[in-house]
Parts: sequence; structure tokens; C-alpha cells
Amino acid sequence: MKAVQRNNVRVLGSGSRTLMFAHGYGCDQSMWRAITPHFEAEFTIVLFDYVGAGLSDPAAFHRTRYSTLQGYANDVLEIIRELALTRVTFVGHSVSSMIGALAAIQSPELFENLVMIGPSPCYINEGDYVGGFERADIVDLLEMLDNNHLGWSSMMAPVIMGNADRPELAGELEASFCRTNPMFAQHFARVTFLSDNRADLSKVKTPTLILQCDHDPIAPAVVGQYVHRCLPDSQLVVMNATGHCPHLSAPSEVTEAMRLFLS
Repeated sequence: MKAVQRNNVRVLGSGSRTLMFAHGYGCDQSMWRAITPHFEAEFTIVLFDYVGAGLSDPAAFHRTRYSTLQGYANDVLEIIRELALTRVTFVGHSVSSMIGALAAIQSPELFENLVMIGPSPCYINEGDYVGGFERADIVDLLEMLDNNHLGWSSMMAPVIMGNADRPELAGELEASFCRTNPMFAQHFARVTFLSDNRADLSKVKTPTLILQCDHDPIAPAVVGQYVHRCLPDSQLVVMNATGHCPHLSAPSEVTEAMRLFLS
């Protein structure tokens, strides 16, 4: 099966430069709908779903291939090559930030820029490194996800989204979590929250924009600062937006920061 079918790829616009948008955990390509219209006139827009998410082909799932984030990065590279894309700016939310980094390390010639929204190379505190969670906290979250997918979704969506004054945003995220097949949700959660890509950051040579939210419960400010220090060619923008999904809660702020960077 071709990657464009496997990953439910959609291409919009026809610009000479390409923006490839990659969703975060428990989401799909629809989460970019408030961002993409602002770039379609100037860029080719590529949207896709990771295997196990959205309308991707569930039969394409192989536990070994997707046992690390590298498997998802390989899918990104296959999509780019099938579409014969060049000058790609990869826009990754949350875990997709590290997936984009791994793809750019492997094939730097394909990428013009990276945009990382709420990146975290490691979610678990270790020594002097602050990832935001103790290992026991992550283990408890994963066990709850295994035992009660719907309950986990209901509990975590408001925490991840923030913006308690706009409960409809948390409701949308919860619905997205609930649509995900529990088997895929559990697998990708383990790959995501137990990953450690800190050693990979120094290998990224692609110019990178890091968008950090104020009061992000998943990737706190100290993590964004860490990523910025470790990436040789990066800019860090701390936004007024709160929560972990600014492309939903504050799309105009994300769009403005991206435009400045891309110009």
C-alpha cells in the first residue's frame, strides 16, 4: 500500500514551498483546520493521519515498526518521497515535534524548516532534567488508559487543553480521544510518554521554531527552554496562549508566529 493511502494524505494549495502538518497524540489531521486556511494561498499544504489515528488504514499497523517514534518518522519520509516534495516545513504538535526531528536527522535534504508546538524530548524527570512528570505518574496514567479508555479521555482532555473558560475545546479533544481505537491509543501512549529523544536534539541541523505556551501542563516552559538550548539553530517564542493545544485555542497567535518565522 502506498503511504498516501495508508496515512490518509490530503494535499491542498499549490505553492512552491510545502507545509506538512502532523497532529499530536489522540488527534488527527482535522485539528489543523483553524491554521491551514491562512497558508493555502502561498504554500502546498500536506495533511495526514498517523497509522492508528483518524482515517488511516488500521491494517497497516505493525507493533514492531511502530515500537518507537522512528517508525512514525519513517512514514513521514515515505509520504514526502511519494509526493516528490521539496522545501518542506514540518509543523509538529507535541510528540510530532520529535517525530519531525527524527525525520529531519535522517533526511535533512528534504526539510527547509521545523516548527515544534509544545515539544518534549522526554516527559519523565531524570536527574537534573525536568520533563514535568515522575515515572510513577506516567505509569499510573498508562495503567488508567489501559483499564478505562473513556474515563482517561474524560479526565485528561480538560487538563491537556486548559482554557477552562472554553469547555467546548476540551470537549472536542475528549471526542477525538474517544474516537481512537483503544488498542492504538494505548500503544501510541506508551511510545509517546516513555520516549527519550534528548540525545537526538543536537543532531538536528534544520532551522527550527519552538512555540511554547504559557502554563502548558504537558510540556512546561522549562522543557521548551531545554529544547531551545539543545537545538543548534532554533528560535523560541513563548506565547500568551495557555494549555497544550494552541492551534485549537489560539490559532491566530500560532499563525502569526509561523508567518514571522517563515518570512
